[in-house]
Amino acid sequence: MAVGVTRACIIGAGSSGITAAQVLAARGIDFDCFEMGSGVGGNWRYGNDNGVSSAYRSLHINTSRTAMEYAAFPMPETYPDYPSHWQIATYFDDFVDAFGLRERITFRTEVVKVSAGSTTGGGGYDVTVRHRDTARESETRHYDHVIVANGHHWDPRWPEPGFPGAETFPGEQVHAHYYRTPDLFEDKRVVVLGIGNSATDIAVESSRVARETWLAMRRGAYVLPKYLFGVPTDHLTNSPLARGPLAVQKAGMKAMLRLAVGRMTDYGLPQPDHDVLEAHPTISDDLLSRLGHGDIAVKPNIDRFEGSKVFFTDGTAVEADVVVYCTGYKVTFPFLDDTVVRARDNHVDLYRRVVSPDHPGLYFVGLIQPLGAVMPLAEQQAHWVADLIAGEVHLPPVAEMRAQIASYDEAIRKRYVASKRHTIQVDAHTYRAELEKERKERRRS
Repeated sequence: MAVGVTRACIIGAGSSGITAAQVLAARGIDFDCFEMGSGVGGNWRYGNDNGVSSAYRSLHINTSRTAMEYAAFPMPETYPDYPSHWQIATYFDDFVDAFGLRERITFRTEVVKVSAGSTTGGGGYDVTVRHRDTARESETRHYDHVIVANGHHWDPRWPEPGFPGAETFPGEQVHAHYYRTPDLFEDKRVVVLGIGNSATDIAVESSRVARETWLAMRRGAYVLPKYLFGVPTDHLTNSPLARGPLAVQKAGMKAMLRLAVGRMTDYGLPQPDHDVLEAHPTISDDLLSRLGHGDIAVKPNIDRFEGSKVFFTDGTAVEADVVVYCTGYKVTFPFLDDTVVRARDNHVDLYRRVVSPDHPGLYFVGLIQPLGAVMPLAEQQAHWVADLIAGEVHLPPVAEMRAQIASYDEAIRKRYVASKRHTIQVDAHTYRAELEKERKERRRS
C-alpha cells in the first residue's frame, strides 16, 4: 500500500547518505532515510549488521583525516593522521548526533524497489521498503526525489572469467570483501591477487603469520607511502602547487616518489605500464619494506590451477593453501530496474556523476572513485542536489547533459588505465571545481 508523501528519499546511511541527510535537513527539505543496518557508517562500521561491510579488523583510512572530513563537521584534532575504522565509525556517530539526524533515519529497513512514475500519478518515484525486524508487511511510499547512496564497495567482483581449474582447488578461495583477520593465513601458503589498497594490506598482514606469501598482479602500480617528507602525502598532493596542469602534477609526483622510495622495480615489482596519476593510487607504508625483507614475493597474474598448484602467466607455479582475490567490486543497484538505470561494466550514465538525464529527481551521491577522499566530494554533491530539489538551480537540456557524459567518458579513457575500477574515477580538485561552477552558473535568477 502507498502511505505518506514526503519530498525526498535517501537510500543508505553510510558516509554519503548521512552527509546528504545533513545537507537536506539544514535546507529544510523533508526526507526519509532508510538504512539496512542498525547503525550509520556503512562500509566503515566493522562487523556491520547490514551484512555488506568490507571492513577488516586492521583497516585504517588511506587519506589523511583533514582530507577526508566533512566541511560541516571536522574530525577531532585528537585523532591521528590516519584513523582506524573504529574512530571513523565514532566520527560518523558523532556527526549524526550533532545534527540530530539519528531519529530521521529508519534503521533495519531495506529498500527493495524503486519504480519510476507513480501509482498515484504525478510522476516521482514509488519506493518499496522491507522492515527487517518486524512482521510488518513491506510498504510503498511515494517521493518526488530519490537520492541513491548505497555505496559501491559491497558487491564483490570475482575474476572474470574464472581461472581454469579453480573449481577443483582444494584450498580456500576468498574475496577481499570477506576478509577480516589474518588468522586465516596462520602457517599457510597464501596467494593474494591484486595491487590495490586492499591487496597490499592483506598481503602485508599475511606475510606476518603465513608460511609464504605471494602477491600476484596483472600490471604494476605506483605505491605511494602515507608520509612524504614527514607529512601525510595528501597534504602535498592537495597543496596549491599540485593543482596545476596534469603534466606538472605528474612530474612533481614522480620526482617526490623517486626521492622518497626509489623505483618500483627496486622492490621486485613490475614497471607500471602507465604513468603516475593514471590509475587509482595504491597507498602503503608497509608493502615496500616487506618486499625488501623477502617476506612477500611478487608474481604476475594467475594463469590456472592444477590441484593445489597455482600457475602464473610466466610459467612458474607455487603450492598454495589460500588464494585471496582483491579484484574489486561491481557497481550495482538491486532496487533499481534496468529500465531505470543500468550499470554495465561499472559504468552509469550520469550528468556530473550525479544526475540521471532520463529520470528527473533521481540522484546518485558518492558514486565516484576520487584521487582523494569521497566524503567531502559527496558533501559537495549533496549541496548541489539540495539546490536542484529546492529549485534554486536548473539542469541543462538532456542533449547537453548527454554531451557532458560523453566528454567525461572520453576524458576517462584518455587519462586512466582501461579498467572497471576507473569508470567512476574523478580528480578531487577538478571535480570540486566542476560542481561549484555548475551551482553558480545555473542558479535561477
